[in-house]
Amino acid sequence: MRRHFPGTIIKKTYQSGRARNRVRRRHAKRMRRTKKDLQVTQNTFSELGLAEPIQRALHAKNYVNPTPIQAKAIPELLAGKDVLGIAQTGTGKTAAFALPILNKLFRHEPNVRSRGPRALILAPTRELAIQIGDEIRAYGKNMHLRHAVIFGGVSQNPQVNTLARGIDILIATPGRLLDLMNQRHVKLGAIEFFVLDEADRMLDMGFVRDVRKIANAVPKKRQSLLFSATMPADIAKLSGELLSDPVRVEVSPQATPVERIDQQVHHVESNAKIPLLADILSDSSLSRVIVFTRTKHRANKVADQLERRGINADAIHGNKSQGARQRALKRFKDGDSRVLVATDIAARGIDVDGVSHVINFELPNMPDSYVHRIGRTARAGASGMAVSFCDNTERAYLRDIERLIGNRLTVIGEEPAYQPAEKSSKPNNGNGNRRRNSGGNPGGKPGNNPGRKRNRSRNRRKFSGKSEGGGQRRAA
Repeated sequence: MRRHFPGTIIKKTYQSGRARNRVRRRHAKRMRRTKKDLQVTQNTFSELGLAEPIQRALHAKNYVNPTPIQAKAIPELLAGKDVLGIAQTGTGKTAAFALPILNKLFRHEPNVRSRGPRALILAPTRELAIQIGDEIRAYGKNMHLRHAVIFGGVSQNPQVNTLARGIDILIATPGRLLDLMNQRHVKLGAIEFFVLDEADRMLDMGFVRDVRKIANAVPKKRQSLLFSATMPADIAKLSGELLSDPVRVEVSPQATPVERIDQQVHHVESNAKIPLLADILSDSSLSRVIVFTRTKHRANKVADQLERRGINADAIHGNKSQGARQRALKRFKDGDSRVLVATDIAARGIDVDGVSHVINFELPNMPDSYVHRIGRTARAGASGMAVSFCDNTERAYLRDIERLIGNRLTVIGEEPAYQPAEKSSKPNNGNGNRRRNSGGNPGGKPGNNPGRKRNRSRNRRKFSGKSEGGGQRRAA
């Protein structure tokens, strides 16, 4: 055993020989995939045939070698093919579609310039849309291409004015885009490139109908791109609707955490989570930390409790205004706030450099969300740590997470003893079966019981003057 945080010890969990062999095979498979990806990334950006202004922008950011998703996707997109990309967060998906779009828009200027956008990029959240806009600006700074970012939660007037002046690339969230389309402020008749980023998150947030409406307003003759971290059945169906004979690009297993993240779990009662969190944050090596909660109310409460203990913390969630969310993110990025307490709204697409730790104050009820949460650390080749708190009501969530990632989290401290599922308090009928409910029909409606109906018929015969043998009863 070895100590990690103050007052805690690491307890290694037991693995059977079969489980160890599974882990070894999985590790060997990942190593083979990693070597293959490294062979792909021996190319440099200069060998991909990108335009000279883009090369200068990449050189200014000291980008030389593309990531695996970029090395595989960019050539296919430059060849004009539709692409279905599957990769974890933090792998460079934005540049994988932004660079070829900028390249093709720069090289193929239209004869008659339209005020409508030529490329449309849909993002599920405001934060991700802003981040994509920042990267488009950085990569296209040496070009005369204009872009706009539109999202809800703020006044639409500045966005409408920007659209009226004419743009080449539009980055938008589905809700605000549909609003402006209905008001005839946006026309999508000139779209040549249609990108759906974080498609699985888009479906999780209920935007699938909005996405289909927007897709129907875009010309059929276009180049389409769909990027997702996971590939559930709904995404596969949506890709079949939006993409035409796509090239599938996948550089890592679906929804598996980054190998460089050290993942740990504390089994702790819910009322002890705040003291434990404060104790962990007393370690100064936790320089930039994101703490995740399931609810907005809990995020506010955790941030307030940390502030009372002298730890600079800001909360970010859907109920915050756009200005408040941007200020909180800026304080976190600038180092003015050491801890950012967030709901899952920040778990996808928020690229903050140097996040040393991710702490799951509450485990997510969807195991995929765990992967996207911890993906905020260990970005761009760095290492990181993910610490989770698990109370007795969250153990089912923990099992689902461990089943998804194919490994058990390292337990810090004592692991709770196995507890079998609680038995029903309903008594048995003596034959090992539970009694029927009040209606006599398990799962049915009360009174809908054939046995009870037979009893009623027998009683009616009994008291109607006839005996069970069919004879006539005497009067009393």
